[in-house]
Amino acid sequence: MSSVTVRVPAKVNVQLSVGPLREDGYHDLVNVFHAVSIFDEVVAKESESITVSVSGKWSDQVPVDDTNLAIRAARALAKHAGRTYGADLVIQKDIPVAGGMAGGSADAAGALVACNELWGLGLPFEDLMEIAGDLGSDVPFSLLGGTAVGTGRGERLSELPTGGTFHWVFAPANGGLSTASVYAECDRLRDASGAQVPWPQLDDTLMEALGTGDAYSLGAHLSNDLQAAALNLRPELAPTLDAGRQHGALGAIVSGSGPTCAFLAIDATHARDLALSLTTTGAAHTAVAAHGPVHGATLV
Repeated sequence: MSSVTVRVPAKVNVQLSVGPLREDGYHDLVNVFHAVSIFDEVVAKESESITVSVSGKWSDQVPVDDTNLAIRAARALAKHAGRTYGADLVIQKDIPVAGGMAGGSADAAGALVACNELWGLGLPFEDLMEIAGDLGSDVPFSLLGGTAVGTGRGERLSELPTGGTFHWVFAPANGGLSTASVYAECDRLRDASGAQVPWPQLDDTLMEALGTGDAYSLGAHLSNDLQAAALNLRPELAPTLDAGRQHGALGAIVSGSGPTCAFLAIDATHARDLALSLTTTGAAHTAVAAHGPVHGATLV
């Protein structure tokens, strides 16, 4: 096999509860992931070394050196297999970069699945998930897809049943936000307030809304403990969120560490109308309708 193509989705966090800062610098999380129909494609081609190239609307923002997470994923897979392998990784970007939608993690997951197939390793899904967890907190979910709750740093996943399809609009911002800087700002704001940070807990009402497919209830219970920090770093996101609510969004939230804004719509027609309203009024420079849940990294 000379070439393998994998399609891998973006994610939105419908609940992101962040516990106190741990001694190791991480936080315990309750992180409800939801995979949505904005996809990157990762193509792995035969090669003597591991390289990456990127095309698409966000390509100029993606590193192509050893810091690229897809390269790190391919190298981790080769190391796990105990052999030296090569692959030219070609990434078609559609997921925003540094946008809180796990674009880099998606590419890493795509590289794991593509190289596992290209190199004929035949490693089981459980092995890929173990490697993914070492690469980053969001990478295992990019493999899994669907809807799931992550605990620990977010890497320990339990699948959650969903009772239907949810429709979304995503408004990427100009420029990205560093996840580390958003967590640091969250810690700073908490220290400044002096409030006791509670242990993160799964929202039972949100769980029920996912299970029954109740978009109205889900919209009312979207939550993100990083949102205040993201808005502090990027105040221009607040008017975008407000505009989405004014145009009928059932819920409006910063996706993950941001700065992408996510809006839950009533149905597919409402999502298209909402996306159009956000762009024509200037509340967002671009807006994309999508749906979820969708499958994780998949061979195509």
